[in-house]
Amino acid sequence: MATPPRTRAPRQSPSAATATAGSLPADRGGEDPGRAARIHLGRVFQAESASYFLLLGTTLFLVVFGLVMVLSSSSVDSYLENTGFFGTVLRQGGFALVGVPLMLLISRMPLKFWRRISWPALIVTCLLQCLVVFTPLGIEVAGNTNWLSIGGIQFQPSEGIKLALVIWLGMILSQKQDKLDDWRHVYIPVFGVGGGAVMLVLIGGDLGTVMIMAGILFGALFFAGVRLRMLALPLGAGGLLAGLMALTSSNRMTRILSFLGDGCDAVDGPISAACWQPLHGTWALANGGVFGVGLGNSKAKWSWLPAADNDYIFAIIGEELGLIGAIVVLCMFILLAFAFLRIMRTSLSVQAKVSTAAVMVWLIGQAFVNIGVVLGVFPVLGVPLPLVSAGGTALLSTLGAIGIVLSFAHGDYADPQTDAVVTGDRR
Repeated sequence: MATPPRTRAPRQSPSAATATAGSLPADRGGEDPGRAARIHLGRVFQAESASYFLLLGTTLFLVVFGLVMVLSSSSVDSYLENTGFFGTVLRQGGFALVGVPLMLLISRMPLKFWRRISWPALIVTCLLQCLVVFTPLGIEVAGNTNWLSIGGIQFQPSEGIKLALVIWLGMILSQKQDKLDDWRHVYIPVFGVGGGAVMLVLIGGDLGTVMIMAGILFGALFFAGVRLRMLALPLGAGGLLAGLMALTSSNRMTRILSFLGDGCDAVDGPISAACWQPLHGTWALANGGVFGVGLGNSKAKWSWLPAADNDYIFAIIGEELGLIGAIVVLCMFILLAFAFLRIMRTSLSVQAKVSTAAVMVWLIGQAFVNIGVVLGVFPVLGVPLPLVSAGGTALLSTLGAIGIVLSFAHGDYADPQTDAVVTGDRR
């Protein structure tokens, strides 16, 4: 009996094979769950702009770099506080583990969402700040009442006000974009409501934070297109108020006088308390030279430099990583500013542009103020280095602000007149 000839099944085209694979029997549940999960995960970052990845990558680099430097600069003080060498960095790492996913979640929110929560966010954060300055729940640190303690948890509501101002300024200035030539539509909402929020922080005495928040207000107005002559009067009034606050505080006057060189001559006599931190910060930078003494080999962190893991972490960076490490940090913040500018340039709505500008002025301005203090360009103001210094509330608010800008770079913009979503490739 002859064996029947073997027949070869016809080859399917790739498109037919794909269609066949997708048409699974009903008892198998249709689509492959693993394949579906891979597809949905891929959609998270599909078709993102180059600006999105530039901002995200720079942010993640600074967060990781900050954790490394917090570990190095805080290990001695953490051990002396009986929390082990890793006490501070573990706490900071916990905030980073919460903040980074929160930033990515925020980046998926549409523009309408920020418009709707702008007023509630500003009201809630201002109420929390009222608890700081008008109730016993407020905690004073280094002469500033800027901390709130609820249930054993301490945080800074002023950081939340910064975040709320970013959202609120974008919303209010987009609504008044055709009326910005009228001083009533600029002064009353922005300096009436936004300035009132800043005053709540000023009552607590934190002049450094107030200066950053004032920069957020003026930066938003400038990039919204308000004429400079309209900003001259409030800018002068703000400078006068800041001068009065400095003159009425003995702590601030001591800092200013030490910045001007009064009593900071380490050769003729003992170093005063006000000069101790600036001088040791300068000596730490000088000790680093060009290439640094090596990661973890700082001498200033051995209880010589106060706030080595916070306000003066740039001094530890300069000592351990040298001039090269300090320049790398400066370049990363310049790159961060470049990413903000690219997103602003491609924004199709006033709200996205103004909020992005406010975040840029906040983070880049605060970074250069912090670095300027360490370099001796400014008196000690007590502001941390964004994304790098230790501080849970500051890290969360900073990552939240960057998440808002990432949501604008994500690709969906709402037209401010029709509220219709406009999409497009902005790479």
